[in-house]
Amino acid sequence: MRVEAVTDRLTNRLIVHRAPWLLPISRQPIADGGLAAQGGLIVAVGNFKQVVRSYPGAEIIDHPDAVLLPGLINAHTHLELSHLAHLSQEPSPTSFTGWIGHMLAERAKADADKKTILDAARAVLSRQQDQGVVAIADISNTGFIRELTSEFPGHLLCLKEYLGLRASELVASLNSLKEEVDHPDACCTAHAPYSTHLELLRALKNRATRLGQIFSIHTAESTAEHDMISQGTGELRDFLEQRGFWASSFRPTGSDSKGSVSYLHQHGLLDSRTLCVHCLHVTDQEMDLLAETKAKVCLCPGSNRYLGVGTAPVERYLRKGILPALGTDSLTSNPELSIWQEMRLLAEEHPSVNPADILRMATLGGAEALGLNRRLGSLEKGKEAAIVAVKLAGSVRNTFSLAEYSLYQDIKSNFVYSLA
Repeated sequence: MRVEAVTDRLTNRLIVHRAPWLLPISRQPIADGGLAAQGGLIVAVGNFKQVVRSYPGAEIIDHPDAVLLPGLINAHTHLELSHLAHLSQEPSPTSFTGWIGHMLAERAKADADKKTILDAARAVLSRQQDQGVVAIADISNTGFIRELTSEFPGHLLCLKEYLGLRASELVASLNSLKEEVDHPDACCTAHAPYSTHLELLRALKNRATRLGQIFSIHTAESTAEHDMISQGTGELRDFLEQRGFWASSFRPTGSDSKGSVSYLHQHGLLDSRTLCVHCLHVTDQEMDLLAETKAKVCLCPGSNRYLGVGTAPVERYLRKGILPALGTDSLTSNPELSIWQEMRLLAEEHPSVNPADILRMATLGGAEALGLNRRLGSLEKGKEAAIVAVKLAGSVRNTFSLAEYSLYQDIKSNFVYSLA
């Protein structure tokens, strides 16, 4: 894949990008499109002749064989686990808890130092940039990845993850949380409802709300999680008990129809800044809760496929008016960290879903999930000029074929990443 920065956002040059097609996401495709950008922002989008007429002195950069679309959003990953990439090269695990146990053991065995972790993460981050990703939500236990924010030209949102179900761990976790710097970039979040004490969940959510940050949490990822959250039973409870992590104070929802989404809603943790990651095992009633609270959903089809935990009910989400985001998860559960690959997997698993909707998930859906939709996710005036150019071959004439074509390009196709 060849990637080049076609413009420099630090200059104030007025540039008009021309392409056979623009795919704004927020509106219909534009034939013979023109996108004017200055100082890193989009100042006009439309037909090339109309845009040039409005900006007669602009420099013109022609992309004669490309469709231009917004940069992609990776709404969920774990960069600090990148040094454990060998795990996803192994055969898929036989159980969700088996994978958790194996991953924890391999992480302890590796005993990686900070440099090893950052070097592996840096390599993945570079590949994400090469693939046209312009914003990433990264989940980290150590907080090391925050040191890489200056190396990524887009938005690297680092969320430090807390977990611990037992009351004996609660005081230390709450004290640690109090010591976190109150800064917009110092985000803290919870691992999952099955692994985090309710009081800690509330404290994390309250902090995120106070600072205007997103609250990302693994939700409804497996049937094992559903069994524990709804009934307090099953392999996940057994796993926690065997490892000494179980807390007798945990209270399940008590109903098989009420899983993790219901649990979060019951305790006031769902709102428009909550990002529920995975969300595979969700009832229609729980989808209604997500829609009513405007909570966001992030799907990770590559990780779900490797772990064998199921497929997301994408069609039902879309019917409920919920536009999910997409994430790659980590190299411990996904052999290929690529939002392009996530889109293709989703299209293969859900052939009835319009490819245009899948592209919306990878762009505008991700921007909305991360609270960046005023800046990213679509090609609109006032947003950042974060652009991906997909090389065209042959004839594409409408929304469906443009979107489908973009999804199914080989990952070695020619992408141009631009922050104008």
